Parts: sequence; structure tokens; C-alpha cells
Amino acid sequence: MTTDRLIELADVYGTPLYVYALDRVREAHGRLRTALPGDHLYYSLKANPHPRLVAELGRLGCGAEVSSPGELRAAAAAGVVPERCLYTGPGKTGSEIEQAIRAGVATFSVESLVDLDRVERAARSCGTRVDVLVRVNPDENVAGHGLAMTGTASQFGMDYRVIVDAASRLRAADSARVIGFHCFFGTNLNSTGALVDQFRLAAQVSAELAGRLAIDLRLVDLGGGFGHPFCVEGEAVPLEGVHEELEGILDRSLPGWRRGEPAIAFESGRYLVGGAGTLLCRVQDLKTSKGQSFAVLDAGINHLGGMSGLRRLPKLQAALLHDRPRSGEAAGGVNLVGPLCTPLDWLSRDLQVAGLEVGDVVAVPNVGAYGLTASLLAFLGRECPVEVVVDGQAVEHVSSLVITRETSADPLQASTRSAGGLWRTPRSG
Repeated sequence: MTTDRLIELADVYGTPLYVYALDRVREAHGRLRTALPGDHLYYSLKANPHPRLVAELGRLGCGAEVSSPGELRAAAAAGVVPERCLYTGPGKTGSEIEQAIRAGVATFSVESLVDLDRVERAARSCGTRVDVLVRVNPDENVAGHGLAMTGTASQFGMDYRVIVDAASRLRAADSARVIGFHCFFGTNLNSTGALVDQFRLAAQVSAELAGRLAIDLRLVDLGGGFGHPFCVEGEAVPLEGVHEELEGILDRSLPGWRRGEPAIAFESGRYLVGGAGTLLCRVQDLKTSKGQSFAVLDAGINHLGGMSGLRRLPKLQAALLHDRPRSGEAAGGVNLVGPLCTPLDWLSRDLQVAGLEVGDVVAVPNVGAYGLTASLLAFLGRECPVEVVVDGQAVEHVSSLVITRETSADPLQASTRSAGGLWRTPRSG
């Protein structure tokens, strides 16, 4: 996408504006699919549930990893059939599990014996059987994660020893049959070696546990964590040589995988869509305070990265999109801040930029994942940015999120509606 085209889009649709490039999604999918052996690749909707991105990845063959009724509804609306969804996450309620089963979801990842019991009861209530992957929290961790999720005390997964001790209970599950393991250990790994080490551990642990539980191992989700820069220039984790390494790992630990015994799955969010997104915003004000320069933008932590409120947003890089000649002014340090009435609304400190003026368009790269829907959208009630999907230079889809409040005169009716907008039968008594 050229600078002139980005400026044109900002002029037509206004700012803040998210632009998603489908050609970048296809390129990322092609690289990842080439690097990974196995049968299944799930797109993790938590990265970006935009319907056009989900639909494109579904068309390319991805299933959907979902962890809420809203994500399931988004996947279905984008054309991903529920049978190709993996329903994950801690704290799943009985009602949402039942809703998912009635919608057609047939595979769940469970995080505990309580979670397993809940899935089993829901399946029995629906008069069906579903498949279950036990999420594993191994005894060791793999270095290099941007955010480790297992390998330590965690709300995610079941400890290795807990799984072994619960072998008879796991084998006895009937309406929710344990068919394999889910091994998502962490996120945003930025080295090939760390990725390979993670998958080696996942394959070894899955093989060991299958033997200890004496189950028919039909599916192993080795996870993902494929790293990609966020808010800064850069490229995704290199994947050269990963395919050959993984084939060797699988041949040693899960030798039946080539004939689908077990089937092998991976999942990815940020790698598939992270590089496809650019946030365009405009400078609303320039000011100096106590010797520091500030550029106030029309986008802040309500539009870019809710985790910034937890101090987890990395230092942002932004490019000034010039649409007219500028003086030869030297670059100087500018603090980029958003429009919100909170001192936490910082996007970057001491960014080196020259010739900044009120009204300039600023572009933030690599925000296709964990951008808009990971942000503090409802804070201060500002409208959500327009989201434009482009294919090459052509605009293919234009939409925006709208946050509304629904009222009900019936407290019971209001209390029985799920966060995903699906109705369930009120409890008796």
C-alpha cells in the first residue's frame, strides 16, 4: 500500500482509520502453511475477529480457535462452520458450552476436571458426544515467549501430574471423549529455535501422556506462538527450516502422524494478520510542556492496545505520511499521546520525527492483531474507528464497530442473555 493511497484513504474515510490488507494475510498464511506439517491450522479470533479477515482465512482452509460465544458467532457469520472450530479457554460456563454444542461445535479444549465435567454435562444434555483435548501445563517452560502461559503456576491447562493422577477419570469420560492434547505454552516467540523447542516439548509430553492415560490419540494441537512485531516496523519470526525440524520431531515422538494417527494441529493469530494492519491517525494538537514536546492524536489506548493500561504496550513507532514538501527541519523527540482524559493515554515517548504539523497523518504499522478489539473501546465513549479492508489498491469492505446499551424491563430476561448475544432458557427455581 503506497503512502499516497494511505493518505487518500484517510481523507475519504477520516481518522482514526484501520486499514487491513488481504494480500498480506494471504502471504502470511502461505508462509505458515508451508512451514507446518500436519492437518489443521486454526486461526485464533482473539487476534482480530474482523469478519472479512476471518472469511479470507476460512477460504484458505483455516479452522477457527474461539473462546467465547461472540467469537463463535463471528466465525459462523464469516462462513467457518462450527464443526471446524476448536472451543478453548478457562472459565467456560455451562450455558455457553451448551450453546456451542447446539450450534455444531464438536471439539473443546478443557482446562481442568471441572471444565471437563461441564462439557460432559452439556453434551449429555444435548443428547450428543463431543471430542475433548486436555490442555497441558508441562513441568518445564520454554524460554523466549513474549508472554508465557504454562510451564509455571497458571490458570491455563492441567498440570502434568494432575493429568496422570486423573487418568481413570479422563478415560471414563463418555459424552466428552478425550482424544488428545492441547499444548499452547505461550505467545509471541521471536526465534526459530524457541519455536522448535516448544513444539518438541509439546510432542514429547503428548506422547508420554497418551501412554500413561492409555487413550487412542487422535488429535494433538501443538499450539502456536509465532512471533510478529506490534506497533513497530519489522518482520515476523523467520520460519526457514522449521518444516524439516518439525517432521523429525513428529517422526520421533508421534510416528503415526503421517497417516493421521494422530492428526496434528497448529494455531496462530498475530502471525496471520499482524502485518496486515495499519492504523492511520491525525495530529490534533502540538504543544510544549516543561521542555517536552507533545503531539495529541485522535487515537489513543481506546483504539490501540488495551494492554497499554497494564504497561504492556511496547514503544510505538509511527511514520509521518508527507503529502506536501517540508522544510529541512531536524528530527526531534515528540511524545505521542491520545485524546483521552487520563495520564495513561501515552502511545510513544520521545519519538524522533521532523516537521510535524497539526493535521498530519501518522501511520502505525503492524497492528492487524491485538489492535482495535484488544483496546479500551468503551472508555470515554468515543466512536470506534472505521475499518477498511483492501485487496491490492482496491477497497473491498468498509465497516465500524458500534457499542450500544440494551435495556430490559424484565430483570430475569436481562440476566439470561449471554455476552455473545445468544438466548438461553432461564434456570428454574
